[in-house]
Amino acid sequence: MMRKTQKMTMCALCAALVGIGAFIQIPVPYMDYFTLQFLFVLLTGMILGKKLGVISVATYVGVGLVGFPVFAAGGGVQYIFRPSFGYLIGFIAAAFAVGAILEKLQENKFINYLIAAFGGFFVTYSIGLTYKYIMLNTFSNQPTSFKIVLLSCFPLDMPGDLFLCVMSAILAVKMVPLLRRMNEYA
Repeated sequence: MMRKTQKMTMCALCAALVGIGAFIQIPVPYMDYFTLQFLFVLLTGMILGKKLGVISVATYVGVGLVGFPVFAAGGGVQYIFRPSFGYLIGFIAAAFAVGAILEKLQENKFINYLIAAFGGFFVTYSIGLTYKYIMLNTFSNQPTSFKIVLLSCFPLDMPGDLFLCVMSAILAVKMVPLLRRMNEYA
C-alpha cells in the first residue's frame, strides 16, 4: 500500500513522464514526427490505477493549460481551441479506462495489459477525433467530414499508437510487479 507521500511522488513522476514524452519526438521520413507521450499515458494508468492515473494526467494537462509549455506545441489556455486538444482530454480518460480495466482483470498477464492498453487507445481516439471534428467544423470554420478526420490519423498516428499499446503491455508486465514489491518494502 502506498503512503500519501509515495502517491504524490508517483503522480508527479508520471505527469512529468507524460510531459517529457511529448518532446521525445521520432521523426518519420516524408511525414511529421511521432511522440512517446501516449506510451507514458498508458503506463501511468497501468502503474497508478484509475484514480491516481487520472490525477497524474490531469495534473499534466492543468500545468500545460496554466501556461507552461509542456504540450507538444506549447501551452496556455488557448490550447483548448486547438483541434488536437481533444487528445489531451482523451489521455485523462484513457488513464482512467486503463486503470479500471486492470482492476477488473487483476492478474499480472501480458494479455490483460494489452486489453487495457487497447481500451485506452479506443477512449483516447474516440474523444480526440470527436473533439477535432467538432472544432474543425464549428470553431475553426473548416467544414471537414469525419472520414477525413479519421484518415488524418493514418499512416502514422494510429498505427504508431497501436505499437505503443503493445510496448506498454510488455513494459508493464515487468514493471508493475516490481513497483508493487518495492512499495511493500518502503
